[in-house]
Amino acid sequence: MVKIQNLPESTRKVILWSVIVIVGLGLFTLYIKNVQKKLRSFEIRELKEELPKFEIPKSEMPEMEEKELKELEKIIEEATMPE
Repeated sequence: MVKIQNLPESTRKVILWSVIVIVGLGLFTLYIKNVQKKLRSFEIRELKEELPKFEIPKSEMPEMEEKELKELEKIIEEATMPE
């Protein structure tokens, strides 16, 4: 049996990177299986119950009549006109 230490450096690098790739693929496979397991156990109903319900607040401004709106538009127009 040939010891790895006695092999040329290029061969040792190939062995090192091969081991790294194999271990990395193994860990990645375990990660994907774990994510799939968690997604399968995830229930949408629980999520919907946990989410807060948002309501659009009603405007506190009183309703304006058409005459008042036109007066307000006129005031804004006069204020924004360049002199």
